[in-house]
Amino acid sequence: MRIPKIFIAIDTTNINKASKIIKETRISKIKFGYKFGLQFLNSKHGRKFVAGLKNEITFGDYKLADIPNTCSSAIRAVKDLKLNYLTIHISSGLEAIKAAKKVSGKIKLIGVTVLTSLNNKSLKEIGFNKDVKKVVLHQAKLAAKAKLDAIVCSPQEIKIVRKVFKKEIITPGIRFLKDKKGDQKRVMTPKEAFQNGATSLVMGRSIIIGDIKNNIKKLIKEFK
Repeated sequence: MRIPKIFIAIDTTNINKASKIIKETRISKIKFGYKFGLQFLNSKHGRKFVAGLKNEITFGDYKLADIPNTCSSAIRAVKDLKLNYLTIHISSGLEAIKAAKKVSGKIKLIGVTVLTSLNNKSLKEIGFNKDVKKVVLHQAKLAAKAKLDAIVCSPQEIKIVRKVFKKEIITPGIRFLKDKKGDQKRVMTPKEAFQNGATSLVMGRSIIIGDIKNNIKKLIKEFK
């Protein structure tokens, strides 16, 4: 089985730890990219670190969610980082994601659907009257309409997203079978997610906690 692209979530503000993670995941058998969230990007030295990376696939997980002008202005403000990917909440609305796509240039713009920490109960608490799958399907249609480059969705919605969105599908909420779910509610194993149709996976704690090299060996075994 072909191994998909894996984005490693750099969930730290420690520059030395981030450097170690990148160094230990530079192997030829897997195509790794690196996802930097708000924790890292807003840290004292985080932005400079990302700007200095060379020959790596970088993913700025900003999860923009604002009016069209603010979203497009924010993308212009981070173009110096030369990111390969950048996220925006599809719930920002069609005009906002269109405006963001218009200025994104070489950056692949990723539409974020319903977060993997939410479930049907959570959506009702927020005020949605549809279940997760129906909301995600609707959001995927908007992403296609705005010509976004990729979508982030939980592995449980990959199949319904693929019906309306034909580009890259990136799935977080990935855990090895015996791992704890943590704050994620809609999860799958790497193999299951790829079999469902994911083109890229996001993995954090399952890879970076403990022995990174052994965790990568475990990941490779999943795809044999």
